Amino acid sequence: MDKKVLLLIVLILGIFILNYSFLNSIVVSFFDSGEEVFIDRVIDGDTVVSNGTSIRLLGINAPERGEMYSSEATAFLESFVLNKTVSVKITGQDMYKRELAYLFVDGVNVNLELVRNGFANFYFPSGKDKYYDNFFSAWGECIEENVNLCTKSLDVCSECVELFEWDIKNQKVVLRNVCENSCDLSKWSIKDEGRKKFVLGSGFALGSGNRVEVVVGDEVDSVSLGDSGDVEIIYWEGKNYVWTEGGDTMFLRDASGGLVLWESY
Repeated sequence: MDKKVLLLIVLILGIFILNYSFLNSIVVSFFDSGEEVFIDRVIDGDTVVSNGTSIRLLGINAPERGEMYSSEATAFLESFVLNKTVSVKITGQDMYKRELAYLFVDGVNVNLELVRNGFANFYFPSGKDKYYDNFFSAWGECIEENVNLCTKSLDVCSECVELFEWDIKNQKVVLRNVCENSCDLSKWSIKDEGRKKFVLGSGFALGSGNRVEVVVGDEVDSVSLGDSGDVEIIYWEGKNYVWTEGGDTMFLRDASGGLVLWESY
């Protein structure tokens, strides 16, 4: 082989190697940007349709139809994407054959804005991805602004009820009343990041210093759960589990939907 040709090949290879990281970043950026689609329908606060294909927004869970802030969440999402071309980053499909994706409009993560404005909570059922910290921070901003789903409870007992224990392994949440007065917790709810929700029954009261254990599963005969007079055990029936090992959040709300407390792991 001609020495000049060989030298030229070596130079080309050298340039390619030196610039590989730069070229690779371009490729990664290109594939990370996703594709563009036209949104012709908004189903609710976390689901849209493009050309007959349903797209479920990742990282969030918006209220179901009929629930508080459901219509507001839908309207907010419509204002962002309806009848617009948006960039989508699709990561797969869910059990309902919907595409799972992050939506971007002019570089803005629409999913994230729903959380920041209190129209959805963050939700990562398959595990925390690279966007998780952003969504967690957005929820924190929402809490500071005290808006919509982040609105703090005005119930007098919201200052009395604390999370005494959250046992993921044994799937139980323990609440305690730290005030001197008894608290009416009728219709208060415990919810995970997704759709699982437990509602305390009408007339349920928690005495001063007393605790209530909400245990996932059907009632069983057991002495290990305890039976002291200041602890009441209630079973979250019909569920094998609620709190996932990969991380979850517990939201406690009063009867009016005000946020009493929330904890994540």
